[in-house]
Amino acid sequence: MTVSDTRTPSTDKSGQLLVERLQTAGHSLAEHTIVKDDIYQIRAAVSQWIAATNVHVVLITGGTGFTARDTTPDALSPLFDHVIDGFGELFRHLSWQEIGTSTIQSRAIAGVANRTVIFAMPGSTGACMTAWDKIICEQLDSRHKPCNFVEMVTFFQAPEAGK
Repeated sequence: MTVSDTRTPSTDKSGQLLVERLQTAGHSLAEHTIVKDDIYQIRAAVSQWIAATNVHVVLITGGTGFTARDTTPDALSPLFDHVIDGFGELFRHLSWQEIGTSTIQSRAIAGVANRTVIFAMPGSTGACMTAWDKIICEQLDSRHKPCNFVEMVTFFQAPEAGK
């Protein structure tokens, strides 16, 4: 999901980057959409995905800054069953190495809702590369040790009785 009041499918470079990266890593894309930076539109779209059984991860780019229109963290926080504090902390640490103190203006956030992991990162292409390449990709790879999010989001279905 790209959160933006101005992006279109042809100008959504950050969203396109994340789609390419996740598909290259072998993941399937359920849906890609652009949502206006509105707390209720963001919350409604994400709520549908966390209720869907075929969506295990939601990647969101945009709306994580400090302007009045940046509402992504505010929209997501009430949906989380658990906050992944380390994502925002690690993202800002890595970003500091790239953009210096401007990283404090990022409200990158992540959490888990209904066994769906949700990552929200800034809207710049560079920020999406940092988040995907240095954090998210490994955490969505079952081979990454000592731990990753794969077991948390995949469902074990016991065989039906009598079969």
